[in-house]
Amino acid sequence: MNIRPLVALLLATLSGCALTVSNPRALQPIDGFVSLADDARVRVEPGYEAYGERVSAALPAAMAKVEAAHSLPFLYPPRVYVCGSEACFRRYVRTPRLSAAVIPDNRLILSPNLDGRESARLPGLLTHELAHLHLGQRIGHYHSTLPAWFHEGWASLTAEGGGAEYATDAQAHAAIRAGRRVDLVVRDTPDRRHRADAFGLSIFEFYRQSMLLVGWLKAQDETRFRQLALALQANTDFEIAFWDVYGQSPATRLAGFYAGVPSEPGLNDNAPVQAAPAKP
Repeated sequence: MNIRPLVALLLATLSGCALTVSNPRALQPIDGFVSLADDARVRVEPGYEAYGERVSAALPAAMAKVEAAHSLPFLYPPRVYVCGSEACFRRYVRTPRLSAAVIPDNRLILSPNLDGRESARLPGLLTHELAHLHLGQRIGHYHSTLPAWFHEGWASLTAEGGGAEYATDAQAHAAIRAGRRVDLVVRDTPDRRHRADAFGLSIFEFYRQSMLLVGWLKAQDETRFRQLALALQANTDFEIAFWDVYGQSPATRLAGFYAGVPSEPGLNDNAPVQAAPAKP
């Protein structure tokens, strides 16, 4: 039985809207920023130019990692908005406690945390968010046909752990042993994205487990993973692209990852087959 047409029919009923439809939040203007004197890609809250210079210095390496991981260049130069004050960041980013975010219409905003107590995270989080922005330039902002676990796992993998630093492989494995794992069967819909709380995970456990899933998939067959990455960036639905490339469902293919999770705490928790590759 050829399951692909059935999958395509089901997805057509679930998708609900085109991949490039803009969120109404994109109508909110972004003002009060000035372009950095020597880098127009970076716009800063006045008075925080030194922070902007740090971002500008980190931008070329971050962009290079993203383009290598995605096997495609940015469609157009990214624009990064640098908030030096909490009031600035809260004005545009509604989710609390974030240190960086890509908001609708693919605008990347950095919080003052990355110039303060989390300054060491700047290169990793900049790369993570640029990975989201790069994908958003091609398929739109966080569309439901690409599951949240793959979105976040791929971005964290590209950033060599950026976004998932506050959970270890061992903690991710412990969550899996406790039955708190990403459900690879459930599908996101336009009004419901299955993120950490859907699986009983903390946000960092979710990012780490998602990164390990994507890293394992890439490590098993880099050629096929690249085919999947290119298909996704061509607006192919995740389930259809996955079946086309692997001839299996994500749950069936990635059962090998879960089967390889150590059965005891500390037992080979960082085995190469489980850890995400260091390179994107």
